[in-house]
Amino acid sequence: MTVIEKPAPPRTPEPEQSDNGRTLGSLIFFGMTALLIALVASLLVIGVIGLLDDNSSSASAGGTAAATTVDVTLSEFKIDGSLVAQTGNVNLAVSNSGTQQHNLVVEELGSETPLLNAGDSADLDLGSLAAGNYTLFCSVPGHRESGMETTLIVSTDPPTGEAAAGGDHTAHQNADGTYDAEAMDAQMVESMLKFPAETAGKGNQILEPEILADGTKKFVLEASVIKWEVAPGEFVDAWAYNGMVPGPQIVVDVGDKVQVEITNNTPLGTDIHWHGIHTPNDQDGVSPFTQDPIKVGETYTYEFVATDPAIGMYHAHLHSQISVLNGMFAAFRIGERPYPRGQTISGVTIPADFQPDVELPMVLNDAGTIGLTLNGKSFPATEPVVLETGDWVAVDYYNEGLTAHPMHQHQFPQLVYAKDGIPLDHPYWADTISIAPGERYSVIFHATDPGVWVWHCHILTHVERESGMFGMVTALVVKDPGT
Repeated sequence: MTVIEKPAPPRTPEPEQSDNGRTLGSLIFFGMTALLIALVASLLVIGVIGLLDDNSSSASAGGTAAATTVDVTLSEFKIDGSLVAQTGNVNLAVSNSGTQQHNLVVEELGSETPLLNAGDSADLDLGSLAAGNYTLFCSVPGHRESGMETTLIVSTDPPTGEAAAGGDHTAHQNADGTYDAEAMDAQMVESMLKFPAETAGKGNQILEPEILADGTKKFVLEASVIKWEVAPGEFVDAWAYNGMVPGPQIVVDVGDKVQVEITNNTPLGTDIHWHGIHTPNDQDGVSPFTQDPIKVGETYTYEFVATDPAIGMYHAHLHSQISVLNGMFAAFRIGERPYPRGQTISGVTIPADFQPDVELPMVLNDAGTIGLTLNGKSFPATEPVVLETGDWVAVDYYNEGLTAHPMHQHQFPQLVYAKDGIPLDHPYWADTISIAPGERYSVIFHATDPGVWVWHCHILTHVERESGMFGMVTALVVKDPGT
């Protein structure tokens, strides 16, 4: 095979240069290159200086400065910390050193942490803040009113003096640390003299059954969300049975056949757990284990025999952290209370034919929309117990809240004769009884002395705040017969 090669193009001859010409060209080339390098270096230096100046200006204006971190501690019932910061980016390092759930809200910004369990912590980045005062509080119902509110001070200069110590966050405290006694006394007394105040709605009404042909006692319930006046002019969204908080009492006799028909008109699925009541497993009311959830708009019927005496209660079990705390709880009693008739306890003999002149439930709550209440009402809307000298009173305490409440009665010792409906082998007298969540304590007492006697939870921030008395307090009004 013959390979034909393409001929190479002719070369163009290069002009001849002298040694002097090559030297001059080289000098011009290297000189221009050095000039360009110097110019670029100058521009870089100017840019870096400008960038540093810009950053310095931004930092001085608070734009990119490191955030000020303020430590905030939550507990029952206060907010602690040196609550001061300079203008600019502010971060709150929030920790819960208490025993209950708390959160922290910055009212003016709408910023808040999630609910923090005991020992938990969270950071709350507030962004860049202008100078001013910012209100911090815990939004768990009742906690703000109990003292969990304070002020974050943000200023353009480093705080000094009082502000550096965390500021003065009490409305009636003078700059020198003394109290404005006249103003505080007047406010407290004014709040107390509003008792008893009228509000719409009353809970604990006894629910009358329909008697079926076979003797079964049928009770009809509706679960729904209602407007409930928890204190004068203070309406909340309550989750209620039959439009009341607490829900209606169910009272039956031992041996009764019981039927409870519930229609769910709440926004969530529900069920009913019979707390402290003996039932077959499939009637225990714990979906999805013993039944399917009762869906919105559905009706479901529970049936069981009241086999044993009981002082129990009924409440939702599904979504209980919402429904129960917001009002879906009520008393359920089977048979007569196991009064200690004829017994002598600490030198006091209970009459053999003992029968109380007044019987009443006392349902305690501290959370949800209902908040710190007795029988669904906050002072001054709590209902006084009006008695005559010599009356005997029987009370069943029910705690449907999240913390224990030491219930203290002025003047009259309480005889504790049953716990959770179970008679005590050794009843005892006490003036303060601590009732934990889910517990029931049954007591009797003898109103021997006339007067107005206070009855309250002895966690004092559950009954008083700077603006006056509120929450878990009521009174016994004992009158002389005929007055």
